[in-house]
Amino acid sequence: MAEQKKWQWQEPGTAWKGVGLYHITLTIPDRQPLLGTLDIPDGDPTKTAVRRTPLGNSLVDCLLDIPNHHPEVQVLHFCLMPDHLHAVLYVRRTMPTGIKGMVRGFWQGVKKLGRASSVIPNDIRGNRQEGMENRNRQEGTLGLQEATRNLEAFAEGLKGQMSDEAYYNLPPVFTEMPFIRPMGRRTQLPNTIRYIDMNPQRLATKRLMPGFFRVQQDIVIGERRYDGVGNTTLLMAGQFMPVHVRSKMVKAAENGDSEPLRSYKNGCVLAARKGTVMVSPFISTDEKQVMQVLLQEQLPFIVLADNGFRDYYKPSDALFDACAAGRVLILSPWPYSAEKRKISREECVALNGMAEEICKQLEGF
Repeated sequence: MAEQKKWQWQEPGTAWKGVGLYHITLTIPDRQPLLGTLDIPDGDPTKTAVRRTPLGNSLVDCLLDIPNHHPEVQVLHFCLMPDHLHAVLYVRRTMPTGIKGMVRGFWQGVKKLGRASSVIPNDIRGNRQEGMENRNRQEGTLGLQEATRNLEAFAEGLKGQMSDEAYYNLPPVFTEMPFIRPMGRRTQLPNTIRYIDMNPQRLATKRLMPGFFRVQQDIVIGERRYDGVGNTTLLMAGQFMPVHVRSKMVKAAENGDSEPLRSYKNGCVLAARKGTVMVSPFISTDEKQVMQVLLQEQLPFIVLADNGFRDYYKPSDALFDACAAGRVLILSPWPYSAEKRKISREECVALNGMAEEICKQLEGF
């Protein structure tokens, strides 16, 4: 019994029937904002809210209805965005069919609503508009609830009114099954919830400051080309310094002589305070400590990333806020790889060499 209460990692290839936490993401592949609109009061990203469309409202209703069909599943948290949905599910006891089967059933249900929304009649569309434009919170919620009920009723009767061929030729909206990510550690739960909750604010920030979050290609430095995200004017700072903690410093510290390592890290921060832009992949623990001080003191720096930038890329956590403020530039010499999971030693050596190369090239301008 005690064993069932533990968060457990469900290994790939298993039935995924056991107790565990799962992060579910359902996305509209072409990124149409069919689920809601972003509302940014007073242009302040911290006040951002997503106003649901009837389809978005119905999607949330389907999500919250899961425990009625699968009592062993609890919806711990969710966030609806204009073009995707995040949810954290807790499987409290062993499932008869597994999390994948349950999520597939949820997906089939929302696909039905997606098809119905593509031919939504005028009376439902009017309710949708009324609910979205009404600034009175209570009336707006009631309007969306009514639109949701109408959409669900319309979806129920739609297939019976059409031939199978015509029905399945309707735009399905949700063409891809939700992505399921097992969560293996207790610390992943608060981190995932924070990530989910920050989604609206970060999207609002990107829209208000698109220049700092747009992937810029073919940034030429010396004989290399990089893709970048962030403030490219940092490349004109004039003074640059690589951050590269050598292994001999770390070994000396492990043997009791911590002065060289401490002096080096302090020297990096002191130089940054005087206007030098630090450049590094910030790979090792000590290098990450330097980066944390730069973030805390709001000093500019350049990061070399070991992977490129996917579509709709956004920096994570504190780097996001620094990027929005124009204090960070992230560069990558390589294209994005969905399969990449871990940086190799060869890549570490190459990136550290590029950091030194960038500093020499830029100071030579």
